[in-house]
Amino acid sequence: MNGISGLRHRTAVPVSKNDMKDCSSHPPVNPFVHNIDLGPYDKIKVYILTVVLLPLRLIAVFACLFIAYLLACIGTIGLSQEDLIDKPMKGWRRELRTVICWFMCKMFFNMGFYRVTIKGIRATEREAPILALAPHSSFSDAFPVVLLTAPSLVVKQEVQDVPFFAKLINYTQPVYVWREDPDSRQNTIKEIKRRTTSPDGWQQILIFPEGTCSNRKGLITFKPGAFYPGVPVQPVCIRYPNRLDTLSWTWQGPGALELLWLTMTQFYTYCELEFLPVYVPTEEEKCNPKLFASNVRDVMAKALQVPVIDYSYEDCRLMSKAKKLSLPPSIGLIEVQNIREEFGLDARVLETDFLEKFAKFADHSTGLADAKQFAKYLHLPVDHPKAMELFDINDLDRSGTLNFKKYVRGRCTLMSGSIKNSIGTNVSWDVVKQRLKLSPENLETIDSFVVNLKSDANENDVLDHLYAAVPEWSWIVSDLCNSSSP
Repeated sequence: MNGISGLRHRTAVPVSKNDMKDCSSHPPVNPFVHNIDLGPYDKIKVYILTVVLLPLRLIAVFACLFIAYLLACIGTIGLSQEDLIDKPMKGWRRELRTVICWFMCKMFFNMGFYRVTIKGIRATEREAPILALAPHSSFSDAFPVVLLTAPSLVVKQEVQDVPFFAKLINYTQPVYVWREDPDSRQNTIKEIKRRTTSPDGWQQILIFPEGTCSNRKGLITFKPGAFYPGVPVQPVCIRYPNRLDTLSWTWQGPGALELLWLTMTQFYTYCELEFLPVYVPTEEEKCNPKLFASNVRDVMAKALQVPVIDYSYEDCRLMSKAKKLSLPPSIGLIEVQNIREEFGLDARVLETDFLEKFAKFADHSTGLADAKQFAKYLHLPVDHPKAMELFDINDLDRSGTLNFKKYVRGRCTLMSGSIKNSIGTNVSWDVVKQRLKLSPENLETIDSFVVNLKSDANENDVLDHLYAAVPEWSWIVSDLCNSSSP
């Protein structure tokens, strides 16, 4: 079955077919992992500059940050949070933003961002109400923001808890996103639409369409929220062409403080911004924000000369959950957005149900499972026809092993296929046992497992508990009961 949802169509995808195989056990690019290998020269340099240069840089950085913070406090005097949301700043408050950005630029200069290259021409608010910056890889992406004189940001609400920076970000009159709020997505889209179509003179909205940080080795899925207004967007590519990458802040790798330390103990850090031509959506793209977002991503990937990768923030959540379950985090990279669109799954179900079930039988060191482990999870002999058939449904590429992605797709296939057949309410566990045709020893094993599941003597309750513990049994029972009687 094709792993790319039929709902997604691109005009160009700079990814090879081999890279897009659904069931590959080893994804070619993991954008959420970053490792820094310091050679002898780098270690000596870092140690020396930590003593000689870092203290001076820290003093200068905090001085600039403190001044910018005080100016932001002055600029918001007499304004409530509702005022910041309802109307754009005017007059001296708006001019003060330029002064704040100057001090913030000096802060980054004192961190070592001495050399900045800007290519292309920035569009005006009328030409492109939205700026799309990618790839998003680090807290240092705040540097391009201040270089652009702080357009309104679309940011997660957690930044409100960051000392000093929360006030500065709030001064841009951002659109806040509450990731855990089910209504946040629609509210964010409505607010972006309101601002981009308002005659009030709002500044440009700046988005990081990927929605999370990556290691810049590819462009992950662009979230469509900022593309719903259907207005022209100017893509802006960010590059950090440094020999040593001390900036990428990913889900698996050095933490923020370590990266900040390593960055400030380099002699200099290069940054490059490239303004691409304004992307004006077609009528089709205006009606299909996902297509619009995807096509803008393709344009940026071509300019950056990196592949597009259909991973998203939801894949990061699965990585985090897999780590908590003592599984390799990389097994969570399953292209959640595509699977959700194809099968109508909720992302939380993948975490709380699918991944937890997979963890019961997968090898925790490799994140893979063979036929024997899968059959043990079913509590059936490995050579039982139903165990073999179920394994084959999951093992689409016939590699002899299952990874989490194959398990998800296989189970979704069962849910949307044979499992839809109704199971009669008069089906009893005794009838199921007869049709399984197990040896006395194997029958005793499965019977013992089922007896431990039931809460009372009701036979239908026994099956309900079995389905909850091992969902694949719904298909087994359905198939047994819909086949001809033995």
